[in-house]
This record gives sequence, structure tokens and C-alpha cells, in this order.
Amino acid sequence: MSTVALLGAGRMGEALLGGMLRRGYEVLVAESNPRRATELGELDGVEICTATAAVAAADLVIVAVKPQNVVDLIADTASSVGSHTAIVSVAAGISIATLERSAGPGIAVIRAMPNTPALLGEGMIAISPSALCSTEQIEAAVDLLSAVGRVVVVPESQQDAVTALSGSGPAYVFLVAEAMIDAAVGLGLEPSQARELATQTVFGAAAMLRESGDDPATLRANVTSPNGTTAAAIAALEEHEL
Repeated sequence: MSTVALLGAGRMGEALLGGMLRRGYEVLVAESNPRRATELGELDGVEICTATAAVAAADLVIVAVKPQNVVDLIADTASSVGSHTAIVSVAAGISIATLERSAGPGIAVIRAMPNTPALLGEGMIAISPSALCSTEQIEAAVDLLSAVGRVVVVPESQQDAVTALSGSGPAYVFLVAEAMIDAAVGLGLEPSQARELATQTVFGAAAMLRESGDDPATLRANVTSPNGTTAAAIAALEEHEL
């Protein structure tokens, strides 16, 4: 199992840390907030150390700081990166070329795009490895990130599409759920009951989509009786180009 360094333990970093610990990883954590570092240091499997020390000892370095801090942090620790080490950035919008310039020549980097359901272990993560990444490094990154969800490997040219789909996708679903709840309340349901109905409906539909093997159009057709209320609702949505 790879030795892992985690630089930064904000919301996404903490989600990744929790997943790694559940998988049995021992993680070297560098966290700039002293109180937060103390809290994390009490967890089994966590060793708190400086970013430089963590990077020097790691096979995989997960950079989970805010996007505006990624470049400087990688540059500041680059001299400690071993030739066998891969750097994985989970910051949105930071290209492989930018990561490579910060890390310096000869260092393998991986651009990763997780989404917020990773906080519950149900994330979707797309990774794009640089040309220097070995098969073993890519497999190690996939194994590690799968601790918080499902992982796919895509060329970097597809990362913008991934961001629009799975990166921002949860917000689209939340918007639909919000509209369903508001409409239900408008029809007389109690807000708490409307939320429960909408939440379970979205959850159940997602489970069917993942587990049934059927495509969305087939699942939609299966629940849409001709001239029924569902058909009328679908027609209204299509009229507004949902």
C-alpha cells in the first residue's frame, strides 16, 4: 500500500482522509491550522508533520488546499519530491502544465476533479495523469481516490466537460429537488414531508439508474404512461428545454 501525504485538510481533504483511513492507509498530514492539526493528529493512522517532511516520505502526494494556494505549495515542496512520487491535485481549474511547472522536471502529476458527494463517500472523480505517470502510479491514485467514490481516467482535454457534468452536476440535481419541494409545498404538503418525498425520489431514481443497467430514456419511458400525468409533466419540462 502506498505511503500517502495529504497537504491540506479542508472539506475535500477531510473527506479524502476519512476514506483513506477506512481503507487502512496511514497518512502523513500537513495542515496549517494548529488546532485542526492537533485534532487530526488524534486519529488512528494519521501522523502530523510539515509539508516538506510529508512529501519527502510519500509515494503519493494529495494536494487539497484552495486552488489559489496550489502552485506555491507545490513549488515550495518540490525539492523534497522523490523520483518515484506522484503529485495529485484535487483543485478545480489547475492544468497539468501548471502542476508540472510548479513541481519541476521529471515529476509525475495527476489532475483530479472530484465532486461534493465525495464528502459522503459517493463522489465521482475523474483523473488525468501526465505523460510521466507510470501505470503503477495511476493505479495507486485510482485505488486511493476510490475510497470516496467512483474513479474514471480521462484525457485532460475532457476535464472541462467532466467539470460541467459531474463537477457541477450535484448542483443541477439540488436545483431540481428544490423546485420539486417548492411545488409540493405550493400544492399543500408540509415542507418536511415534501423534502422527504423529493429526497427519496431523487435517491431512488439515481439508484435505479446505477443498478438497473438501463439507459435514462428507457427508465423514463417505463414510468411514463401515455396521456398520463407523468407524460404531461415531461411535456411541460421539454417545452421549456430542460
